[in-house]
Amino acid sequence: MGGEDDYRFMAIEDAMASLNQKVNIIGVVVEMGMPKRSKGTDCFCTVKIVDQSHRSSGISVNVFAENMEKLPHVESAGDIIQFSHVVMKTHGQDVNAVFNKKFSSFAIFEGKYGEDFSPYQVSSNFRPRDQDKKFVKDLRKWLADSEIDKGMKEPLSLREIREGERVDLFCKILHICEVTKDEWIVFVWDGTDTPPVSVQTVLEDEMDNPLPLQLESLPLSRDILCTFPTVGTILRVIVDQGSEKLSLHLLKVGKWVRFLKIICEVQAGLWRGVLMPSTKLRYMPDADLLVSQRQRFYDERLSSKWERMPLSSFPWPSRITETDYEHVPFVTLMDVVTHSEVTAKFKCVVRVAAIVPWRAEDFCSPPGTYRTRLTLEDPTARIHAFVYAEDGEKFFEGYPPVDVLKRKRNKLLGIAESDDGNEINNAPRNPPWVQCCIKSYYLVKGDVWGSRRYRIFGTRLVT
Repeated sequence: MGGEDDYRFMAIEDAMASLNQKVNIIGVVVEMGMPKRSKGTDCFCTVKIVDQSHRSSGISVNVFAENMEKLPHVESAGDIIQFSHVVMKTHGQDVNAVFNKKFSSFAIFEGKYGEDFSPYQVSSNFRPRDQDKKFVKDLRKWLADSEIDKGMKEPLSLREIREGERVDLFCKILHICEVTKDEWIVFVWDGTDTPPVSVQTVLEDEMDNPLPLQLESLPLSRDILCTFPTVGTILRVIVDQGSEKLSLHLLKVGKWVRFLKIICEVQAGLWRGVLMPSTKLRYMPDADLLVSQRQRFYDERLSSKWERMPLSSFPWPSRITETDYEHVPFVTLMDVVTHSEVTAKFKCVVRVAAIVPWRAEDFCSPPGTYRTRLTLEDPTARIHAFVYAEDGEKFFEGYPPVDVLKRKRNKLLGIAESDDGNEINNAPRNPPWVQCCIKSYYLVKGDVWGSRRYRIFGTRLVT
């Protein structure tokens, strides 16, 4: 890298040896830190860049600005950013660059897939030069011939996550919303299913403290749900209270992003991710190999007759239920929820996470009519479905004795039993995957969607 004027770019390796000096550097963005508020009035974020001289670990540039909008908004990992008049500093044993809002400047260009030499974002005091094009061109050529991700840990898919671990995830952002005041959720997806988890709640509490159908306090509108894929888990990612919520401007709906050091947790039997202050972001271009792999996997699941089943239910769900429609293909609960018609019939593979009433003695009303409500779940959604009247008679195979009903219930809900057949109190439940038929209906003709409900039909609990 050369030039004789005040804007000469230095190789990152040379810049790191120029402590306490103002330098100009240009490189490829490999990571973006979550923007935060500084201890003063500024906002800041960290951008990690690499170049031909320092491709392994790169260098971090700490950027300060008056507000979030003036920070760099990098669209994809692999884009190119140039910094002018940044000061080289040490922090512990690390060397980094510091961007001063008063005299530093930046400009961001598209990466190796770009053809334009005009930056898509610049700071207010940026001054373009013709020489910039040469450096951008050289970096694009280097990117085309190099593998800057080589040696980096492969990100996990949602089907590989484990509770309590800090992991790297590669997902597509589907939706971002403020669900309550100052509480934001990012909805992400990769075409795979999160693994099933044990249910920790007590069945006796289900009437007064039911399992939630979703993590957000109010369900998303049908219009939004209908934009979501119907196969694969939609993971809710919570923005940690220590993270500045305005940093959400970095998250762009429809883009694939790599989250570095995100925590996965289970709440009420539902998976969620948590963005921490230490979480880094890497936007990935649509042409990236991982993007095409995930999209191809999803397309194959959509086109298969049986692969809408949960991945963890293969090769086949439990045999404790049978249906009247053996050869009908399965759909997901998200297919059910977003179906274009209010009334319809479906066949699904689900787990029964809860039942109301929980006592087998109370499954029928005093006149002898079945009236239970099941909480059904699969990797895509949770719903309530009623087992009522003649459908209940078929489901429970008539009116068996209470001890038989209890045994059926325990098998269906994964209630642990001791060797002598007694229930183990407060043990986690692991419901099996079962097949069932579901029909949707409405209660109020003037509000068919708002009063839509679900019932189990054509299904027998044969255990």
